[in-house]
Amino acid sequence: MNCVKGLAWASILLQAAALDANAITTQYFGNDAPWYRDRIPLFESSASDIQDVYYYRWNIFRAHQRDLGADGYISTEFLNDVSWQTQPWALLIDATNFHLREGRWCRDRRFKDDYANFLYGAHKNPYQFSESMADGVWQGYLVDGVAESATANLDAMQDVFKGWNTTTMSTGGYDTSKDLYWIQPLTDATEYTIASIDASGGADGFTGGNAFRPSINSYQYANALAIANLAKLLGQEDVAEEYQQQAADIKKTVQGSLWNSTFEHFIDRYKVDNKYVTYWDFIRGRELVGYVPWTHDLPDDTEEFAQAWKHLLDSEKFAAAHGLRTNEPSYEYYMRQYRYEGTQRECQWNGPAWPYQTTQVLAGLANLLDHYNTSTATGIVTKPDYTNLLQQYAKLHYNPERGGVLNLEEDYDAETGSPIVGLARSPHYFHSGFVDLVLSGLVGIRPRADDVLEVNPLADPEVVTYFRAERILYHGHDIAVQWDATGDHYGTSGLVVEVDGKVVSSAPSLTRITASITRESPPAINRPVAVSVQLSSTSFPQGSVSVADADTDAVHAAIDGRIWFFPESDVANGWDTPAGNGSELWYQIGFQTSTQTSSAEIAFFTNSTQGFDVPDKYSIQVYKSDKWSEASNANYSSPVANGITHASWDGVDTDKIRVVFTPPDGKKVRLVEFKVFG
Repeated sequence: MNCVKGLAWASILLQAAALDANAITTQYFGNDAPWYRDRIPLFESSASDIQDVYYYRWNIFRAHQRDLGADGYISTEFLNDVSWQTQPWALLIDATNFHLREGRWCRDRRFKDDYANFLYGAHKNPYQFSESMADGVWQGYLVDGVAESATANLDAMQDVFKGWNTTTMSTGGYDTSKDLYWIQPLTDATEYTIASIDASGGADGFTGGNAFRPSINSYQYANALAIANLAKLLGQEDVAEEYQQQAADIKKTVQGSLWNSTFEHFIDRYKVDNKYVTYWDFIRGRELVGYVPWTHDLPDDTEEFAQAWKHLLDSEKFAAAHGLRTNEPSYEYYMRQYRYEGTQRECQWNGPAWPYQTTQVLAGLANLLDHYNTSTATGIVTKPDYTNLLQQYAKLHYNPERGGVLNLEEDYDAETGSPIVGLARSPHYFHSGFVDLVLSGLVGIRPRADDVLEVNPLADPEVVTYFRAERILYHGHDIAVQWDATGDHYGTSGLVVEVDGKVVSSAPSLTRITASITRESPPAINRPVAVSVQLSSTSFPQGSVSVADADTDAVHAAIDGRIWFFPESDVANGWDTPAGNGSELWYQIGFQTSTQTSSAEIAFFTNSTQGFDVPDKYSIQVYKSDKWSEASNANYSSPVANGITHASWDGVDTDKIRVVFTPPDGKKVRLVEFKVFG
């Protein structure tokens, strides 16, 4: 460990290097900057594409936090509702590990903690897709160190894990004769794989193709280890030993049964047996899913297993000009399009590049480069490869079909970088990660359960000449990591790690450094509950408007707990007024019973091209004693465009409340959300 001594020098460094939170959040988030200012770590880098996408991904994170009222927040996968989500919450569990790993870096722990409580609570749906939810909770604990939150659902985690051991589910479960988990590729959120296409004789592949896959077995390995580690925090040694053994058994069987020495890769074996494929046979090609074992640190560190990584950079296998193919061009049905919505192409996994699996591969590569010493010594993959692949992935976020703006969709043509699935549901899709890849990979913060802060950046110093990540809440401390190859940017060359504003370790180059760190309690979670949120348009609270024949779905959208300000019409969110003509309009919330109200957060969308603007002023009216009157002692902030407008008043019980405003002449007002608190 290289320690820098001398607090005077440290103070000079911090004064010169600290990032301007107000300027950065305003630059990237405009009027919505206050939401981000105290919630996200700041990041700056000479790799401007990575920096820009880093902040865009926080925009995605914020947009997908759905307020469920008394049930807290969850993360959604799509902005719009889709038919296969769990209603009315818009829950899809296939993306939870990404959501939790991104959310662990949010300084406001409410989002990941509420989400975990919901995932294991009364409304859970844990077998909707394959999942690694327990691992996601454990990964959060490694950052914040709050055992009480991480262990809160330990019993439910065990119940969910045991549920996967069933032999009666039709789309996934456990095969006792092989000691492996199997899954239908569709239920693995990866329809049209080699297994499902070949099991249909090449005719289709949307359903079917049940297989023993590297994914589901790696997820269960990670979940078992998470349960064991969480049990240790509670002193439940018997539970810890049971799940450590489960993890060890899965690891042994995956390495012994799913590693194919001919392909030098982890690949599927068939669970299905029909006229096209045979039970227990290997599939006939490599798929990108074969790297998922490294995402969860399953494989042993051997030269044999390291050979899998040579396929990743091979242009005839997984490596394409704009992304990582999900299987290889040599496959008979590579990129054959089977599924459409009308004339538009739908999701498939027979070659397209997916942010979903790209994230898993990069997380696995980060693990390999960090602590698989034997594998790294082969030189098959290197730190520059991580930086190159992360930059390639960052560029995929710039959507050529939408004018090159930042708009991540579902899957892509790896040869061209253009989205394949660009449906109404697709914009700003959240089934992948990026923030975590930057902070734990490029910057190199390796979260640990003990009282050590470890930093091992994977940035290529020839490409990334400087970076700084700060305001990272780790084990109750504010940490920062800074790199400057020459000293020209921050005034000091080398790698520097700071804890609570003091330099604790440094090195002249990008290398592993560690520092002892105490464990402190992070700020308490503030959980105000919105009394206005309603997930169903037919239940109370109910929205209504002063405009006749208004779209009922749009009216309901203004109290559905979802806020974003993206301009794409595909994901327009909220109620739009007619163009202003001087008439006063209102949006009203009706409660089933008299309800305490005292403040509101109002979200207005504006876009001059589309003809939307904020009202010049507004007021809050409450229904009391059989009449409407303005809320007493109301305090109104000025209307904010594409941000949050705050109002407060003397607390009052009412069964109806309104926001009243006049749209500007010739302009519409979009009320994204009218959120009322007691």
